[in-house]
Amino acid sequence: MTIKQISVFLENHPGKLAEFTKLLSSESIDLRAITIAESSDFGIIRIVAGDVYNATTILKDNDYICSITDVIAVEVKDRAGALADVITILGENDVNVEYMYEMNSRETGVAYMVIRVNDNAKARTILEKNGMRIISQDEL
Repeated sequence: MTIKQISVFLENHPGKLAEFTKLLSSESIDLRAITIAESSDFGIIRIVAGDVYNATTILKDNDYICSITDVIAVEVKDRAGALADVITILGENDVNVEYMYEMNSRETGVAYMVIRVNDNAKARTILEKNGMRIISQDEL
């Protein structure tokens, strides 16, 4: 069980991020998570959207370069050490975390961590075996 992440290449210039978010807003695309990795010339925006198909269609229709990646979203309790537990379990089982970021949760006391790993199926199995809840695309 994975969720779909949309990665978008965006020029690193004033106003470009505003244009991007206004476009999605004008089309009623709900952004559940967003993170930006930047360089001097461009950024890679990673988003989790409520409607992946419509979001990617709108972006492509407006000449944005984007791709879809399967990632894992795991529920993490709001307590010290909860994230360390997740990362430790993955590391001890030879699953490499390439990057991660937080996604809003509509539940009190928990957050969802979006995690890009080298093996989604293995990570999901290991985390579930250790009592951790994986979030599905439908739950977004």
